[in-house]
Parts: sequence; C-alpha cells; structure tokens
Amino acid sequence: MKNLSFGSRFALIAVCSTILTVALLATTAYQQLVADFEAVLTQRQQLETETYARRVNQRLQVRLSALGALASQMTDGKQLLPIDTLEKLLDRQTVLKDYFDLGLMVFDKNAVAIAEDRYVENRLGTSYADRPHFKAALKDEIPYISRPIVGRTTDTLLISFLYPIHSNEGELLGFAGGIIDLNHTQLLPEPGDLLEHAVFQVLDTKHFTRVDSVSHDNLTPELPPPGDSALVDAALSGITTGVVKDQSGQRWIYATRHLERVGWLFLRAVPYDQALAPARASFTQFVTISVIVLLAMAMLVLGLSRTVSKPLEQMAAKMRRMTDHMDKPGRLREQGAPEIRSVARAFNQLMDEREALDKLKSHFVSNVSHELRTPLTSINGSLKLLASGKTGDLTDKANNMVHVALRNSEQLQRLISDLLDFNKVVAGELTVHPEPLTVADVLKEAGSATASYAEAHSVRIEMGSIPEGQVLADPHRVRQILDNFISNACKFAPAGTTVTLSAEREENERIRLIVADQGAGVPEHFLARLFQRFAQAESHSSRAKSGTGLGLAICQELAHLMGGEVGYYYRNGAHFWVALPCVKDD
Repeated sequence: MKNLSFGSRFALIAVCSTILTVALLATTAYQQLVADFEAVLTQRQQLETETYARRVNQRLQVRLSALGALASQMTDGKQLLPIDTLEKLLDRQTVLKDYFDLGLMVFDKNAVAIAEDRYVENRLGTSYADRPHFKAALKDEIPYISRPIVGRTTDTLLISFLYPIHSNEGELLGFAGGIIDLNHTQLLPEPGDLLEHAVFQVLDTKHFTRVDSVSHDNLTPELPPPGDSALVDAALSGITTGVVKDQSGQRWIYATRHLERVGWLFLRAVPYDQALAPARASFTQFVTISVIVLLAMAMLVLGLSRTVSKPLEQMAAKMRRMTDHMDKPGRLREQGAPEIRSVARAFNQLMDEREALDKLKSHFVSNVSHELRTPLTSINGSLKLLASGKTGDLTDKANNMVHVALRNSEQLQRLISDLLDFNKVVAGELTVHPEPLTVADVLKEAGSATASYAEAHSVRIEMGSIPEGQVLADPHRVRQILDNFISNACKFAPAGTTVTLSAEREENERIRLIVADQGAGVPEHFLARLFQRFAQAESHSSRAKSGTGLGLAICQELAHLMGGEVGYYYRNGAHFWVALPCVKDD
C-alpha cells in the first residue's frame, strides 16, 4: 500500500469496499432466501397437516352427528324404547352401517350393552363402564369419541362413538354407540400430492403406534424407539414446526397437527434441500450480475481516481518545493475543486500560524532573557554576598531569612532557565541525570523549601504516609515538578487548610509522589487540557495571571524523560502525582 499513489489507493479502497458490501449483501440475501423458502415449505407442510386433520375431523363429526340423529329416535321422551324396538331400529340403519363397520349398539345409563345390530358373542350384557371413554361420557353426558382401542371381544383396533340419550327432562337414559375398524374403514383420506421424498405419518400419541400403517398382520404397528427416528422424536416433542437432522445427517423441514379428540398426530416432512435448491439458483444469478457490475464499477473508479488525484499530486510537489526553501515560504493557489481549494487554504493558514508562532516564540524568549534573568542574577549575587558574611555579620534570624531568600532565588532562577529550555525538552534535546533518591528526603526538602510560600497563602504543608524506598530520578527535575505541584496547591487551596505531601507504591514497580490540597479541584471541562502548554483553568482570574500556563506541561515532559508519568485525580481535594521508577533492592 505505501508504494501506491493516492488515486490507486482510492480506487483500491472503493473497489474493496464495494466487494465487501456486495459480499455482505449476497450473504445476507442468501440467508434470507433460504429462510424464506424454508418458511414457505414449513407453511405448506403446516397447511397440509391442518387440512388433513380437518378432513379426518369432519369424517369423525359426520359419524357422530349421524349417531346423534339415531339417538334422538331411541326414546319416547320419558324412557328408552323396548329392546326389540331398538333392535328393529338398528336393523334399518343401512346408511349408518356403512359409517360404522363393526356395528351399532345401544347401552343403558350404566353403560351395559342392551341391543346391537349384529351379533357378536358375549357383547350383549357386558358392562363397559370401566372403559375410559365411557367414564368420560358418563361424567359429562356429552357426545364422545374414544381414542383407538383394542376391542374386548373383537380383538381389533377400533374407535368407539358414544352419543347420550336424554329424556325430555334431560335425564340420562343411555347411549347410542357406533364402532369402526381402523383396518377397514376409510377414516384416513389420501394425504394428497406429496413432494418428492416427502414423508407423511399419522401417530397415535397414547399407544405410540402408526395409525396409517395398520394392517391385518399388524394391528398396532409400534413407533421406532427413541433416537431411531429424529422426525418422530421431533413431532412428539410438542414443537409443531421446525428443522431436524436425522441419523444420516439429512435435514428435514417438518410440521405437525394434533387432533385432540382421537389423540392422533399428523406429521409431514420434506428434505431441507428442497428449500436450498431454489435459493442457490437465485443466489447464483445474483452473484453473476454483481460480478459484472463490479468490473464495470472498478474501471469507472480507476478513471475517476486519476482525475481526482492529479491536482493533489501537483499540490504535493509545490509543498515539497516550499519546504525545501523555508527561508522564503510560499503559498498555494486556492483554485480547483472545493476540496482542493480547502486543502490549499488550510496549508496557507498553517504557514501563517507557523510564522506567527515563530515570532511569538522569539519575542517571548527574548523578554524572558532580558527582563527576568538579568535582575534575578543580580538579586542572587547580592544574597550570596549577604549569606557569606562579607557585608558584615547578621543576626541569626536575619541569616535564616537570607538563606531562605537565597534558596528561593536560586529555585526561581532554575525555573527561568527551564522555561528557556522548554523547546529543547519538546525537541528531545534536553538530558536528565537520574540517581537514587530517598522518597522521604525528596518530599521533606520540597516541603521545607516551599514552607514560606505556603505561609504567604495562609496554608500549611504537612507530611502524609511515606513508604520506605528510593526512586531513580534527577534530583533537580523532581524538585522542579514537586515545587510546581506545591505552588499550584498553595494558590488554589482555601485559606487555613492543609497541603499534604505523601507517597505510595504502585504495582508496576514505581513509587507515586502525591501533592494533595483541600480545594475544589480542576473543573471537569478542563481535565482534557490539564497538561497542555499555555492552558489555564482560570484564565480570567488573577490567580491565572501569576503563571504562564507552562508549568504542568513542563512537569509532564520532565517525568517522561525520567521514565515516569504525571497525573491528577480528585478525592476530597485535588491530587497531583508523579510516578517514578523505584530502585530495586539488591
């Protein structure tokens, strides 16, 4: 990439972005196509099972309704008709005999068989009150259809229909009954047009048998054991639709419908490939069209990129010529496309600001050198003469004051020198001389040197918790950092409060020196610019005017040179810290 021109990069990025976009769209479209075809097939299977279940239910209901019409003829309004009359009535039901191939029966109110249309040994006089469907019919006195059962006397798989017979007053008199043989009666219609390799089954959920496979030789064909048929297991799980994978790894889309009145579960399934095949065909067509469009777009983008990059290349050549002759910086012509004009305007503004900053820097350094360094040198020399006793003996109190003034004068002179050297720090030309320093000594010396400054601001300096140990740092530069922190704390701490100097060990083999005050801390909006050059949180106040806004920026650069770091946090007051590498014990 680094050897490609801007135009080539632009074209490459545009083409790659388009390819990724098309690939994402193609993947999404393919997944959506598969999901849509899967949903369509699932809905079709669900519709087919519901239609089949409805047809079976209609056939059951037709038989039950016909039995109800017969039941209404078996009473005179007060009691059941005589048994011989009931038998004659049953013999005349030629249509109902087609519906109930195992015969019609009449039961008294205790579920005892009292009449039948055809003779079956041991059937009359038998009580059926123990059968589950009779129990339900006796309890609720409503029409009832049993689930498939094995006949007690016929020993065949059958379904029993019961319709209550009531008097005019609503008293239960008995039941009209009809029985069908699942092996002979066409209760199950044809499943309709099945798709290729489709599966259709009717499952009896009570006896776990295949109703659609009943035959003379096998009246109760059992379902496969759990785990042998993934489709049957999925159908019996209660999830009506879904996708399942069988033991061979083939996936199936299935749907089920449960017919509660007989306890049958209708299952239809088709191979999942029937959903994938049309999706793959549509996807292939989409990819082919996309590739053709991409090729055309790539050629168009290459042509446009050449047009766009040419003016920029010309501007870059002009910039290089300008940077080669910085003694006479030039300007770019602001012409061409809006973006080109914007770049040229920004470059020209940058050159203007650079020239202005150079002038400001020269003016500032000149002022510092002439207005500050010269008088400080004179003051410092005078204080040294007084301290040496060459001007006469001083009282102890005066001698102490002269030494304090001399120490602070020297510190101020060093700060001025540091200010002048700041450009060297930024350029990486300033060197430091680290040496082992005892943490307690460093903090105590810093506190002692700034005690008079703190007293002038009506605050006290005290020592906090200080662990034993040494840091590897330049003593002059550490003192410079701490003096800056302490002077800021004294300026911004409320009168009568305390500035605390403490230290703590960090997990990364460094010791953190902390200067904490009890003030309001740094404003939230200013935190991002706290350690930037010429930045002051209270630029409108008199306290801001007493500094240059370079102090914290210098502290940060010095800490980096010594392999450390500076930072700030607020915890019941402002906490400024510098973390320095500690000296490992031998």
